[in-house]
Order: sequence, then structure tokens, then C-alpha cells
Amino acid sequence: QVQLQESGPGLMKPSQTLSLTCTVSGDSITTNYYYWNWIRQPPGKGLEWMGAIAYSGSTDSSPSLKSRASISRDTSKNQFTLHLSSVSPEDTAVYYCARAWGLAALDYWGKGTLVTVSS
Repeated sequence: QVQLQESGPGLMKPSQTLSLTCTVSGDSITTNYYYWNWIRQPPGKGLEWMGAIAYSGSTDSSPSLKSRASISRDTSKNQFTLHLSSVSPEDTAVYYCARAWGLAALDYWGKGTLVTVSS
């Protein structure tokens, strides 16, 4: 059974850099053709895809984030991490990590973690 677990700070101040880590069990983040994604949902709004890191280590992020987002990984710990710079209250959301096979639908999700940005 594949499990994903998000971890990180629940409260941030504006202009800080958010780092959220997803720990994966039951699969390796280097398994061929799987992509490891970050998605968020602001209060009262829909899901927003933020970016992903591939099994190969290549990354992609949403243009809407204007280069504020990057994703790294630690294969020794089977973890991948979202970094989001210059956070503002608009970045308040529940953040999820999830797995997808290639361009297929996301099949396993973490439970999500709420991040609040407030001064």
C-alpha cells in the first residue's frame, strides 16, 4: 500500500519561504514513470496543481506561481520537498502531495496539511 505524508510548518509569516516535505512509503520515488506532485486548495476554492518531480529527478512547476515554487528530493529518505518563496496570505491553503503514473490521474494522495500565512 502506497502512503504519502505531508509535514511542515502550519503557520508562516509573509515573505518567508515555505518548505513542505512529503514522505513516501510503499513505493520508491525513483520507480520508473511515476511523478510526485504538489497540489493545494485555498479555503473555499478549487484544487491547484503546483508542480511535480519525476522519477528521473526532473521537475516542472505551474507558470501561475511565477517561479516561486521549486521541488527537490532526497532519495535516501524517499522524500520530496516543495519550496515556495515569498509567501503571502494568498498562499494559505491545504497542501497535498500525490502520485501519478505519467500523465494519468493522481492515484495516491496524502491527507493534506494546512498552511496559514499571517502576520
